[in-house]
Amino acid sequence: MGQGTRGELISMLAEAIRSVTAAHPLRVAVDGPPAAGKTMLADELAAVLRAEDRAVIRATVDDFLVPRARRYRRGRYSAEGCYFDAHDRAALCRVLLDPLGPGGDRRFRHAVYDADTDTASSPPVATAPADAVLLFDGVFLLRPELVDRWDLRVFVSVPFAQTVDRARDRSAALAGSAAGAAEIERSWRHRYIPAQQLYFATARPAGRADIIVYNDRLHRPAWEVR
Repeated sequence: MGQGTRGELISMLAEAIRSVTAAHPLRVAVDGPPAAGKTMLADELAAVLRAEDRAVIRATVDDFLVPRARRYRRGRYSAEGCYFDAHDRAALCRVLLDPLGPGGDRRFRHAVYDADTDTASSPPVATAPADAVLLFDGVFLLRPELVDRWDLRVFVSVPFAQTVDRARDRSAALAGSAAGAAEIERSWRHRYIPAQQLYFATARPAGRADIIVYNDRLHRPAWEVR
């Protein structure tokens, strides 16, 4: 078990990426519960790698959602709906993970969904250098349908109660009212956390990770390398 500063964590992760040899772009999953700090961690890591002139592709599972009508077909607060219905995993593999993987042509798209318009998105196809790094953050990335498509698996661990607090703090300005804050709380406690509990029980993501980051203390994280 390691522990140190934020900078030491990022340096360790960057070194872990450098240590992986592949004949195709390196596909790195940054998994964990909502509000665990996955996006911030991936962005910090991207900045370090880019400073070393490594080509980095940043992408997120939020750009592989399905339209709201399909996401909420089991109900607004359905944990099963969140886990089973929210993301277009087939498209994620087809347009991003498989093209960057073994035998792929490295021609990829980083998104298939536009949250602002709740419609399909089709950004231009790009071609990744063979030594590029895909840093992909999101929830449910180590589920059985996806786990073998990653070359390095990072799991960001934070107690569920703390993720609720972070979500509440992060969304307070956007909510703008007690009713809005209550909606955030309800969504978290009835949809997002139960969906994570379902994920933990069925996929056991921490057991599939190469590195676990204990991110409850942002400025003094701990980590475990498997």
